[in-house]
Amino acid sequence: MASYRKFAYVYDELMEDMPYPDWIRFARTAWERHGMPRTVVDLGCGTGSITIPLVNAGFEVTGIDLSADMLAVARRKMETTPQGARLFREGSVRWVQQDMTEWSVPEPVDAVISFCDCLNYLLEEDDIVRTFRRTYEGLKPGGTFLFDVHHPNTLVRYEEEQPFIWDEPSVSYIWTCERDAYRNEIEHHLSIFAREEEQGPGLYRRFEETHIQRAYDPAWMRSELLRCGFRDVTIYADFEWVEAVDDAARLFFVAVK
Repeated sequence: MASYRKFAYVYDELMEDMPYPDWIRFARTAWERHGMPRTVVDLGCGTGSITIPLVNAGFEVTGIDLSADMLAVARRKMETTPQGARLFREGSVRWVQQDMTEWSVPEPVDAVISFCDCLNYLLEEDDIVRTFRRTYEGLKPGGTFLFDVHHPNTLVRYEEEQPFIWDEPSVSYIWTCERDAYRNEIEHHLSIFAREEEQGPGLYRRFEETHIQRAYDPAWMRSELLRCGFRDVTIYADFEWVEAVDDAARLFFVAVK
């Protein structure tokens, strides 16, 4: 894939304020309600910012991502964490490069998660349906599928509020957006400037990233999950156990097989 190559190596610094503990808290609350898993698949695991804490808590996790560079960063993070030795005693992890529309593991798992709006990177309805079907097939009976996506109105707000600028000593970016209203699809353009001190003081390397996301009607997504066989599908808003309404930024789906 064109995205998440060079970007993978500055991703964690740019995303240091992301609420990863809130995603983990949401997952744990869902599991307390529907059954605590032992085996978990993290679809779109990225650099492992959710995967690694779950492993550290004792879960057996398979981190799946399409980007080899993101997975390389995840492996390095796990190996260099001060708790690295404890990770292998308490839980286990393996990293797999796969497309989420056709992911597979040797045995069905207890839970599948896909956080940080990963499914918004699937640009066709068929890809969403394929991922739902594959996830249903990859879950044990009673297993849970937890994911979040941007509310369609969030893409409108991105377009209205752009440009976005991040300026720190080691890395900076300029981020602009173009939205296709008909498809409710948005193209993010990032010009990133990363410091490379080993090449000389004050030297920055510029590179470009383009990311495309599409938002879907939540009622359609719920109906497709049910069509795949999930027996219980609920939608919540913004990390909270409250009904999703149109002013929500993120929609959280909890689907039970």
